[in-house]
Amino acid sequence: MPYIEAMNRIAITLTALMLSTAPLMAQEAGDESVDEGFSLLEEGAKIIMRSMLDEVEPTLKDLQFQLGEAWGEMEPMLRDLSAMIGDIKNYHAPEVLPNGDIIIRRKSPEELAMPEPGEEIDI
Repeated sequence: MPYIEAMNRIAITLTALMLSTAPLMAQEAGDESVDEGFSLLEEGAKIIMRSMLDEVEPTLKDLQFQLGEAWGEMEPMLRDLSAMIGDIKNYHAPEVLPNGDIIIRRKSPEELAMPEPGEEIDI
């Protein structure tokens, strides 16, 4: 993924910049010079962040477009699945069988009528 490589490069550069300015700030005794050092460091960090965003922006736009397409394809199926399932509270937690199958059991009407632990009961 190119944007991760770019972020790693920028992080290394930012760390090197911070380490290289630390001795300079330690040598200078005045408050003005320390403030100036922090100001320069802040400007350097802003420049690095701008360049990182410029490098990552096309990849993020492609990702946004691809996710939009995928959501457009999946949305009707997810709506149908949601209509079939109904309320998730109608089911027990998933169980993994020894053979690797996963089953999700529907709660019986008696179980649905019972209050959950910690739930208030109307009297």
